[in-house]
Amino acid sequence: MIPVDGHKNLFRDETSGAIVSNDTAGYNNYIKMKNERQRQKNEIAELKQDVQQIKSLLLELINDKSRWNYLGFNQ
Repeated sequence: MIPVDGHKNLFRDETSGAIVSNDTAGYNNYIKMKNERQRQKNEIAELKQDVQQIKSLLLELINDKSRWNYLGFNQ
């Protein structure tokens, strides 16, 4: 591995010519942030489902009350 000038964590692979980072702290931080973003996306999706379910239940409740009122029963 050949060090890249001006970059302490970057090296050039002699065989493939690829630039490789050996910054494990940076990589671990990236993985941690990626997992946190995924957790937040999952939580938002779950909250959206909960809101949709509450909305459906409220509409069902309103429709049931309307039917009772239509039949002459006031609750």
